[in-house]
Amino acid sequence: MMVVEHKGSDDDDLVFKALAAPLRRRMLDALKDEPLTTGALCACFPEVDRTTVLQHLRVLERAELVTGRRIGRERHLALAPVPIKRIHDRWIGEYARAAVELLDRLNE
Repeated sequence: MMVVEHKGSDDDDLVFKALAAPLRRRMLDALKDEPLTTGALCACFPEVDRTTVLQHLRVLERAELVTGRRIGRERHLALAPVPIKRIHDRWIGEYARAAVELLDRLNE
C-alpha cells in the first residue's frame, strides 16, 4: 500500500474536523455576509449557550476558518476563506475534473 503525504494535510484535517459539525457550518454561514462581533454571533444561535458557541468558535479559529480582532472592548470575527479554497482546489476541483474527463471518455 502506498502512503501519500500532502503538504498541509494536518491543516486540511483541522478544516475537515471544523466543517464536520453542523453548528460550525452554520456559524461560517453567519459570517459569510459580514463580520460579526462575538456577541452578535452568539445571538445568532439562541438555542445554544454562549460557552458552547465559544468552544465551536475556537475550533474554527484553530482551523484558520475564522479570524478575530479586537476593536475597543469588542472582538470582531470574520470568515477566512483561504482554507476552504485550499480544500476546494485539492479535493473538489480535482475530483470534479476527473469526473468530467471520465464522462467525456464514456461519451466517446
